[in-house]
Amino acid sequence: MTEDLSPLLIRIAEALERLAPSPPGAPDFSLARLFRHDAARARFEPARDYALPLDALLGVDRQKALLCANLERFASGLPFNHVLLWGVRGAGKSSMAKAAFMAMAADRSDLKLVEVDRDEVSALPRLFDLLGGRPERFVVLCDDLSFEDGAEAAKALKSALEGGVSGPPSNVLFLATSNRRHLMPRGHVEDRGLIAAAEDAEEEVSVSDRFGLWIGFPPMDQPTYLAAVRGYARRYGLPVRGLDRRALQWAQARGGRSGRVAWQFILDHAGSKGIALPL
Repeated sequence: MTEDLSPLLIRIAEALERLAPSPPGAPDFSLARLFRHDAARARFEPARDYALPLDALLGVDRQKALLCANLERFASGLPFNHVLLWGVRGAGKSSMAKAAFMAMAADRSDLKLVEVDRDEVSALPRLFDLLGGRPERFVVLCDDLSFEDGAEAAKALKSALEGGVSGPPSNVLFLATSNRRHLMPRGHVEDRGLIAAAEDAEEEVSVSDRFGLWIGFPPMDQPTYLAAVRGYARRYGLPVRGLDRRALQWAQARGGRSGRVAWQFILDHAGSKGIALPL
């Protein structure tokens, strides 16, 4: 009788293992410098190094200096601030975050970057608890952060940055980019009642206050935009003469001036000349 049941019991045990797999092993952060965090599977996926050098970002020298100084202090074990890069779209916020990290990590094997999706903000307290016990130092990057889900996501992030009774882990720096200084979605007031919207707004503004370092990216004025265009052209050996008029026409057609618009103009300019760029 027992022998007859053995195959059935084995199949049941295998099915249960598939339904409740064993927890993942400890992450191996020696595999890369950049990782993507998959909160649903509690996994860290290695990613390729970010290729854009920091000095290729033009027209944002003040922002670079502020961010790099804070990253240097963090990497050296000195007091640091969590960082919010906010401002107009296309200003280079995300590129600067990753390029500055790569520059800082060039000679620091213990410095790692973990990118989290903005829809996984509620998982940040658990992630911080996991990273807090590690020997490495982690920059946790959330790109294009905003609280589309309202105050619950804001509370989760505030909990992560405050760290409860013990405070946030000293080996984790949280770095977020956003188009909005106070991280509130458009239509926020219209979508909810006035009292609920006001309460959510207070919660979300209080989160932005947890970032000790705010670095703003205002719209580019014309001289800075043209300087960026000329800088990119010189960097890649492109002709500069007569470039300003075309660059301004390009920006007007795009509806604004920014580092991204300058770079896209350079791509078009190089392509029209039959010149390949090392992307």
